[in-house]
Amino acid sequence: MKDNNITTVKPFLTVYNGKKAVDFYISAFGAIETKRFEMPDQKISSVIEIEKAEFYVGNEESLNGNLRPDLKLSSSIRVILQTRNADKLFEKAIKLGATEICPMTTEEDWRIGKLKDPFGHIWEIGHTL
Repeated sequence: MKDNNITTVKPFLTVYNGKKAVDFYISAFGAIETKRFEMPDQKISSVIEIEKAEFYVGNEESLNGNLRPDLKLSSSIRVILQTRNADKLFEKAIKLGATEICPMTTEEDWRIGKLKDPFGHIWEIGHTL
């Protein structure tokens, strides 16, 4: 039985093109789209999972204050993706249009790399050693 009283924190990534972003996360990170909510003007809001880690992706809605990050600036939020598949996912994301900020490297007890996805979101991808 699922416990609905567990505390969680789930990022909601606001983007310009929700459908394109979902396709990127599926291709780059092996994500699965578990729910999609169609909205007016070809916009969407989706629930995404990467190896059972759930987050949300949706089109920006400026009238509601949901704005995408400025692609020219650095985001003040970083998404930490902790996975044993870090090297593979990092490399695939770069090939699909993400921008490398810091290459995959080993630091003390971490294997980690940092990138900006094509939608302006910063990801640190790695795992403990």
